[in-house]
Amino acid sequence: MPDTQNSLPRHIAIIMDGNGRWAAAHGLPRSAGHREGAQAVRRTLEAAREMGIAYLTLYAFSTENWSRPPEEIDTLMKLLDRTLDEYQKSAHQKDYRILVSGERERLSAGILAKIDALTRSTAQNKGLTVNLALNYGARQEITYAFNRLLKAGLKEATPSDIAKHLYQPEIPDPELIIRTSGEERLSNFLLWQAAYSEFYFTPVLWPDFTKEELQKAIDAYRMRKRRFGGI
Repeated sequence: MPDTQNSLPRHIAIIMDGNGRWAAAHGLPRSAGHREGAQAVRRTLEAAREMGIAYLTLYAFSTENWSRPPEEIDTLMKLLDRTLDEYQKSAHQKDYRILVSGERERLSAGILAKIDALTRSTAQNKGLTVNLALNYGARQEITYAFNRLLKAGLKEATPSDIAKHLYQPEIPDPELIIRTSGEERLSNFLLWQAAYSEFYFTPVLWPDFTKEELQKAIDAYRMRKRRFGGI
């Protein structure tokens, strides 16, 4: 273990990028990349649990992803449906608490029912909190918060007011945000919460992400000096 500056991050957020490129590199359809990406999610949840991470947010499907070809969206929604069934079976065994952040519009009634059942049934679990950013956009989340404030009759808002009206106000801001596949941008992810996050970019494609890669990101984070605007 390196000589560290920071303790273990409580909250890690991951932009899971590279499923399509992984599939292309292996001469496979994009659907195969998404299936392998789902395996990487399972590995990462288990690794985070073993490491003692308290919160893990995964960028599962963005509001912009609806612009993808209909057949790919259909594949993703079917994979999501199966994944929710799997979490319903495994979350209690692993003591995961499952949350979902994002807009409900455009998601099917069947998926919404499974999301609601899963979040209710795991609400009292005390282990790793898994926050799935699904049909999520950070600008949409901030707009959601402002609309809630307006409906409450507030004429003027503080940063604290806004933070309290985001999708999951009880979750602390992520100390570490990881993006795979070599891209170096946020892509409308956690824009409010990322104000003082540390970023870690890796060329590893998401289906190849492992516990060892997660440890590399955490080690890099722990070596950084976080000043929060100070000296």
